[in-house]
Amino acid sequence: MKVYIGADHRGFVLKEKITKWLFDWGYEFFDVGASHLDEKDDYTLYASEVASLVSKNKNSRGILLCGSGVGVDIVANKFDGVRASIGKSVEQVKAGRNDDDMTVLVIAADFTNDEDAKKMVKAFLETKFSGKSRYKKRLSDIKKIEANN
Repeated sequence: MKVYIGADHRGFVLKEKITKWLFDWGYEFFDVGASHLDEKDDYTLYASEVASLVSKNKNSRGILLCGSGVGVDIVANKFDGVRASIGKSVEQVKAGRNDDDMTVLVIAADFTNDEDAKKMVKAFLETKFSGKSRYKKRLSDIKKIEANN
């Protein structure tokens, strides 16, 4: 599984820590940026790049960060096949993976401490989609909605 990660200036410092954790844990990842702290950058660039890559690469996942998490979440969910959600707790992230096959973890950098972020990222990467029929039906429903909008 390949992991794509991106963040604007408000998520940059935490993104740098997460890329180190990904490296230490042995994950293959690609950092789409920001490559340096730029107070004038916009989250739309990084969110659209990560979401596009996750949309095109079936067995991949994405991690996005911005201050509130809301902006990158909105952008990522504009891409067909992407199921992004703001992580609030380890339990919620596990449920998002297990029940909804969440493909992009969004972290609100202004509201998430390093330890919680680390635990949520680990849960996101290690939790598998359960594949229960009712969950598969819901994902099929989502695909129909995407196709008709």
